[in-house]
Amino acid sequence: MKQEASFTVIGDLVGSRRSRDRTHVHALFARAVDDVNATYAPTVPLRIGTGDEFQGIFATLGTAMAATLRLRLSLLPEVDVRQGIGRGRVQVLSEEPRVEDGPGWWAARSAIETVEAYGRKASMRAVRTAYVAAEGEQGPDAAAVNAALMTRDQIVSGMSERSMSVLDGLLRGRQQHEIADELGISPSAVSQRIRADGIGVLLAADELVRDL
Repeated sequence: MKQEASFTVIGDLVGSRRSRDRTHVHALFARAVDDVNATYAPTVPLRIGTGDEFQGIFATLGTAMAATLRLRLSLLPEVDVRQGIGRGRVQVLSEEPRVEDGPGWWAARSAIETVEAYGRKASMRAVRTAYVAAEGEQGPDAAAVNAALMTRDQIVSGMSERSMSVLDGLLRGRQQHEIADELGISPSAVSQRIRADGIGVLLAADELVRDL
């Protein structure tokens, strides 16, 4: 059995089954997954499974964190997502169909369960991402990583649709004037949103975690 030391991401859509247009939601979901795979080149590409679940494997924690943010922004405001990041070895039991096991996979599953538990607390419902390292794994302090993820998710959850579009555009490397033209607002309005809505802080944080 093949083993990979890596960062597994497992997730699912929130409330997608209540959508009136499931075909549209699935198409949006598929485009978002394709976008993340093309941008971040995961070790094992994200793939959609049954029940609106998905999973993939990334080489670094920083890439996994960046990819989970990008995926969420690609889906909001139409549908939200829960995501768990797990650090540890993964055993590939079968390639077709892909079946995985091992400490890293179970750590990611534990992280998803943590997010589900957050959802049962009114004060924590904005948190959509969690990180768990398998026992014995070395790396960044899990508490610090989760503090960063909680803060990031809280800011994104409180954003307007337009501010989410500004953040998403900047993460894609677009210039402020390009985003302004696309949204039909002035460049100064984009700058104001970056300052007032925490977008500048999220961009700086995203840059800092890339090397993890």
